Amino acid sequence: MRIIYDLTYDTRTKEFSVQAQPGKIIAVHVSYESRAAERGRRPRTPSYFFKPTSSLAVSGDAVERPAGTELLAFEGEVALIIGTEAHGVTPETAWDHVQWITAANDWGLYDLRGADKGSNVRNKGRDGYTPLGPEYLNAQELSPENLRLRTWKNGELVQDDTTEHMIFPLTQLIADLSQHLTLHPGDVVLTGTPAGASVAQPGDTVEVEVDAPAEGLRTGRLMSTVVEGSGGFDPSLGAQPSVNDLQREEAWGSREKAGLPQPASALSPQLKAKLLETPTAGLSQQLRQRGFNNVTIDGVRPTRPGSKMVGTAKTLRFIPHREDLFKTHGGGFNAQKRVFDSVDPDEIIVIEARGETGSGTLGDILALRAASRGAAGVVTDGGVRDYSTVAEIDLPVFTVGAHPAVLGRKHVPWDTDLTIACGGATIQPGDIIVGDDDGVVVLPPALAEEVADAALAKEDEDAWVAEQVKRGGSVEELFPMNAQWRARFESERGGQ
Repeated sequence: MRIIYDLTYDTRTKEFSVQAQPGKIIAVHVSYESRAAERGRRPRTPSYFFKPTSSLAVSGDAVERPAGTELLAFEGEVALIIGTEAHGVTPETAWDHVQWITAANDWGLYDLRGADKGSNVRNKGRDGYTPLGPEYLNAQELSPENLRLRTWKNGELVQDDTTEHMIFPLTQLIADLSQHLTLHPGDVVLTGTPAGASVAQPGDTVEVEVDAPAEGLRTGRLMSTVVEGSGGFDPSLGAQPSVNDLQREEAWGSREKAGLPQPASALSPQLKAKLLETPTAGLSQQLRQRGFNNVTIDGVRPTRPGSKMVGTAKTLRFIPHREDLFKTHGGGFNAQKRVFDSVDPDEIIVIEARGETGSGTLGDILALRAASRGAAGVVTDGGVRDYSTVAEIDLPVFTVGAHPAVLGRKHVPWDTDLTIACGGATIQPGDIIVGDDDGVVVLPPALAEEVADAALAKEDEDAWVAEQVKRGGSVEELFPMNAQWRARFESERGGQ
């Protein structure tokens, strides 16, 4: 028997005894880039919650979904077990205090998440909701950046990521925790889950494994089978299970996986067809007549003349370059890559680059990715690298011009899906964006249909006026039309 504090691990049977408990279990919220992209929000700093030691279980134990609930979610994770006391340690020395690495499944019951209001006591603290094992790897023989985590649901691989792609390195998590509390030998740190965590039903089997491919070491598969519990919750004692579509979406990982309809877009097929026929000059005029004077994205032009672009805004914000911030936010699956990797058809990526022309804000690879996902276009008030190649891609791109420099010269990709400024205009996610050779216009969704109809009507009127001028009509009388010409126009159009 090997004793780690009061955590008992049998090296012969490879089993972890839950009779001897660690002092505490600390779990990290969102810590992988892929999970942040899946959730649509990226934390700037780590955040944590406690799980009771009574939630510990071993491989092969059943996980109970209480009667009357529906959203029991699994989260495969790398578990770190502290070997020596850690208090006020640095990231450089943090790994010295970790003794064991193993697989964990951070089970949670989303039906009770709303009642917990962030504490996770009831939804993640139930008996059996923290299985660990089956084998434990010596942390000192492994690199914290080179661990792989995989999860299978009923034999299908659903999670596959590495610690290299974490927002917060494992050493940072230990160092950060140690500046607030002392980590004792035997304490368990659950380090967060990557994309792919989802819901399991009674009868499902979920397996989690951590390995170090370079060293050929693995924990083996931590297996849990879901069973249906008997009885419900006594309403006289506390909160009852409750779910809504937001909880379903987050538990399953997406609206599609949860079987939920996609939210209606402000850009209907009918409105899109109208806007494809409407020049931005006409839209700008109609918006101005309604009191909107700051709805053009100034200074941008299409990389390919003749481009027409219609879609809804998906926003991305760059902040001015700073070395320390680029180090934490510029690498890996950063905000820029997440946006281009998740843009949907009929969406236009709109980038706030502060009008900074001294750097590229996208290049050919990202443009290709957006095109492959069916994006409607890209607008940036910064530069574009690989300009001629981007211009050849079947994707409307509007920019202030070409620049060969990489992103890190002037920018840090910071955050997404928020209100931004681009080319002097305010853009919110879901705003309707229209671009052509005259420039780019932002349409507030509530006005879009009205403005499009009015602009098309005005286009028809202007075409009629132009024809009369060609025939010798007076600009003074026709532009704008006087009462006589107006009556003639309405008579002709009314008869069509």
